[in-house]
Amino acid sequence: MSVNDPIGDMLTRVRNALLIGRSEVAMPSSSLKAEIARILKEEGFIESYETKVDETRPSHITLRVKLKYVGERRQRRPVITGLERVSRPGRRVYTHKQDIPWVLSGLGIAILSTPKGVMTGQRARQLGVGGEILCKVW
Repeated sequence: MSVNDPIGDMLTRVRNALLIGRSEVAMPSSSLKAEIARILKEEGFIESYETKVDETRPSHITLRVKLKYVGERRQRRPVITGLERVSRPGRRVYTHKQDIPWVLSGLGIAILSTPKGVMTGQRARQLGVGGEILCKVW
């Protein structure tokens, strides 16, 4: 199956898994998706992630994301309360270093694709680079 927006597909899979309380979600992997998962792990939004080669089809690599929850079994709530895709294939959104958005006054993160790699909005401000705003997570 061909997906026009692989990042949007990733965010939707994570959002749907959080809504039904899954502990893990799997999806086709790419280097950009792995970088987004790395940032989410560094920022404490997910527990872990891993890429696995499918034994039946060696050309297919799967990204498994272990989701993070807080609280006991009955009062368990996901750490990620919202995911929003900003730049889409039909409408790319770019920003200058001084216009990088704050997400929930700093409680969330914006993930950017910059000339120096994929990073959070805060890291891009420190390095003084702008780029394409991929998504917002809070």
